[in-house]
Amino acid sequence: MAKSKTYIEDIERTLYDVRDENRPRFRSGTGLSEEIVRDISRRKQDPAWMTELRLASLAVYHETPMPAWGPDLSSLDMDRIATYVQPDAVMAGRWEDVPEEIRGAFDRLGIPEAEKESLAGVGAQYDSEVVYHSIQSSLTKQGVIYTDMETALREHEEIVREHFMKLVPPRDHKFAALHGAVWSGGSFVYVPAGVEVKIPLQSYFRLNAPGAGQFEHTLIIVEKGASLHFIDGCSAPKYNVTNLHAGCVELYVREGARLRYSTIENWSRNMMNLNTKRALVEAGGLIEWVSGSFGSRVSMLYPTSILSGEGARCEFTGVTFAGRGQHLDTGATVLHAAPRTSSVIHTRSISKDGGAAVYRSGVKIAAGAKGAKCSVNCDSLMLDDESRSDTIPVMDVREDDADVGHEAKIGRISDEAIYYLTSRGISEDEARAMIVRGFVEPIAKALPLEYAVEMNNLINLELEGARR
Repeated sequence: MAKSKTYIEDIERTLYDVRDENRPRFRSGTGLSEEIVRDISRRKQDPAWMTELRLASLAVYHETPMPAWGPDLSSLDMDRIATYVQPDAVMAGRWEDVPEEIRGAFDRLGIPEAEKESLAGVGAQYDSEVVYHSIQSSLTKQGVIYTDMETALREHEEIVREHFMKLVPPRDHKFAALHGAVWSGGSFVYVPAGVEVKIPLQSYFRLNAPGAGQFEHTLIIVEKGASLHFIDGCSAPKYNVTNLHAGCVELYVREGARLRYSTIENWSRNMMNLNTKRALVEAGGLIEWVSGSFGSRVSMLYPTSILSGEGARCEFTGVTFAGRGQHLDTGATVLHAAPRTSSVIHTRSISKDGGAAVYRSGVKIAAGAKGAKCSVNCDSLMLDDESRSDTIPVMDVREDDADVGHEAKIGRISDEAIYYLTSRGISEDEARAMIVRGFVEPIAKALPLEYAVEMNNLINLELEGARR
């Protein structure tokens, strides 16, 4: 049998790359200056402490060097990035009140339909501002708060001030400082003690403007014994200029609480995705991360879980797909800071056409975290001879009474497997797709496909686009 090279087609991005006419109400100048930061703060009507936080973050940004590791970020020029783009819309509580052009962008992605069928609440951000927010009345009656960050800052200022950028301080790294200076939009969720939110909440972020950045802030607090499933998704059309995403996610999981945080990152190939996500989990609490990274030219994304209370748990499930021109550096970090904490990290990555998929993790077992357990499993599938896959695990164990394991596997689709399937009447296209689907099946089944139409479409397009 003559051997042929396996080929998996790029995702068909027509749906996501439709550009709306760029007609913002206001667009900041490019670059990063005190004048721009003060202007954003003034337009947001920030309280004094938030303005001070922004300016302090700006100072940290200017004095902090670029990361000396990871993907090449030399093409990122902040002097060409607009950090604030205000769409020609105000936030609406009814979908029909959103301007038709903006509404159409989300309609194409199935967001309103998803809300009708299977979501308890939806937030939609367009460029730098949230344009739509809703939540079922049954949840508000139980004390659940789900709103945009600006509204939360006005109506729940003390809660926001107590938690905002406490898990991810501006001095954490250069792009955390950038976020602190120019953040805009995002979601705030508060779930009272004992309340079980049975249907997911979802926020969706769309960056339409070219040469701009999106810096949304997500703050979620799940009180003692409560539970929540939160979904966020994102996309952007492709331009010939660099766009930047440097959002921030802070999650507080109190004693005995449970939070599942699901994300599909589907940025365009001109995007640099430098996002920061962190969770603090108290005694008996559980954080579940479900993460899919499919877009952007460069990604640096390592959700971090701090297991601060006895018996706290973390489960991380992730899939990454890197194609031509993509360098996706992703992974997870866990700090076991209390006895009998446990974590499971399970990732799968696919690379094709010279794409680079890097798994990077950091697991630390602190002294005194007796009985801590951690299992890390990362599998990689390279679909051709050009692609690259790396596994860079770091294990820092400072407690003798701990159980830590790491397993990594890298492989390719074999022509023998293709031949075996085609000899049984299966087409070559379907044979390749079956192998890829089987590889990601443990990850895909954890994704909330039944809840988010856009996610379902994305996964199917990515995995079913197989041909010679």
